[in-house]
Amino acid sequence: MAKQIQDTIRDSHPSFADVQVGESQSLREKAQKHCLKNAHRTFEQGIQCVQVNSMNALVSLQDTVMVIHSPLGCSGCAAFGAIDRLNVYKHHRGRDDAPDSHVISTALGEKEVILGGEKRLEETIKKAVERYNPKIVFILSSCAAAIIGDDIDAVAERMEKRYRRIEGKDILFAPVHCEGFKSRNHATGYDLALATLQNYVIREARPPKQKGLINLFATHSLSWADQQEMKRMLKAIGLEANILPYNASYEDIMKIPAAEYNISVCQIFGDEYIKFLNEKYGIPYAVTCMPIGTRSTNRWLRAIAKLAGKEKEAEAFIESESATVAEEVEAIRKKTDGLRACLTAGTGRGFAAATLIGDYGMKLLCMHTPYYDEAYIDDFKRLEELHGSDFLVNIADMQPYEQVNLLKKFKPDVFIGMSNWVSRLGIPSLHILDSKRPTFGYRGVLYLGRKIEDALDNNNFNKNLSQFSKNAYREEWYKKDAFSYLQMPEDAL
Repeated sequence: MAKQIQDTIRDSHPSFADVQVGESQSLREKAQKHCLKNAHRTFEQGIQCVQVNSMNALVSLQDTVMVIHSPLGCSGCAAFGAIDRLNVYKHHRGRDDAPDSHVISTALGEKEVILGGEKRLEETIKKAVERYNPKIVFILSSCAAAIIGDDIDAVAERMEKRYRRIEGKDILFAPVHCEGFKSRNHATGYDLALATLQNYVIREARPPKQKGLINLFATHSLSWADQQEMKRMLKAIGLEANILPYNASYEDIMKIPAAEYNISVCQIFGDEYIKFLNEKYGIPYAVTCMPIGTRSTNRWLRAIAKLAGKEKEAEAFIESESATVAEEVEAIRKKTDGLRACLTAGTGRGFAAATLIGDYGMKLLCMHTPYYDEAYIDDFKRLEELHGSDFLVNIADMQPYEQVNLLKKFKPDVFIGMSNWVSRLGIPSLHILDSKRPTFGYRGVLYLGRKIEDALDNNNFNKNLSQFSKNAYREEWYKKDAFSYLQMPEDAL
């Protein structure tokens, strides 16, 4: 069948960069002129794989099975991480007995790499269908499968015809071309997953419109508590949220074209797809920030309200909710006002976290983000208005050696992000990515404010780590410039 959405590669977006460093204003001005160019790392510790995010986006869908056509290692750690998050999610829904995700690897070996692995893929699919009887089978490609030229599209088409004609089973087979070498921007994996849902599941369906229905496209890191908080906020202004794709049912997916509005909760998670939905179905959309912190939550709600003509209801809700949290925010701010912070997060969550610390009177020193894109220019400008234009932006996907070196030199009062190695520096630290509690909305403002307060008041563990554990790297590394392995393009010097 002809694809409605062709595979997109985010590396080709204007002003894309995944290796750079500089003050925010300098990077933003280059991006505005479309002359922000990648530097080159002569040493990299790792980089996140496109396949991982395609898997994360699809693995929790109900009544599905995921067949990963790869050597066993490609699916191992990613599958365990995704399934662990799903188990936490099910527990907080009060549904421990809900079906598990089903992930099967073809476990390609030397024989298949030499002679081809399509036969092994078909055998694996047959076992998956026999064992789980799914409505949808996702077939994920990999670097190895693509290099040897296995045609997963042809396999999907053959298997779909076989089950319909021979066994009378109406199973959808959906190939996902998420080879790791396809893109250095792991968000491409989300694009590929959403395109697969459209091309092979929704196809040409045109269900009737449902009044007040809004699709919220959000990453797999969204907790059950955050989903409920978004639904609560939207219900208050008269909208019903269809949150996708995490833990969605087949029926939820098929409602996508029925929605009156679309929104991408993270700036880049669903922006490509909602533009397509606007072109194909005429559904208006908004691309906004994650609703973390009062500023970002207010902006998020106002963007949706403007889209749906609910401005009056949104302003009344914002006023009421802001008044509810104001007293405690002010109490916490007495401890945090003027403190210096560094943060590391996915870009969308990082922007929101940077506005959150502004709610508590803190100043942003540096921000580690996986990549830069034209879609982020306005967000960086807003952060400069809040924190000044001189905070450092380190564009780095999974390069903790730079991060730890920089933090040891900056000595921030608080670090926000994954603190495995940062904790050994004795710096108070916390993470805003929480699978158990609300980080979104006005309730999230208080929860995260309390986490900041707790990190400051109870830092003995990190202090002891700094005194009695080894640093992650040799002392010689900390004496060097954090970016000594970066080679800048000549016209960027």
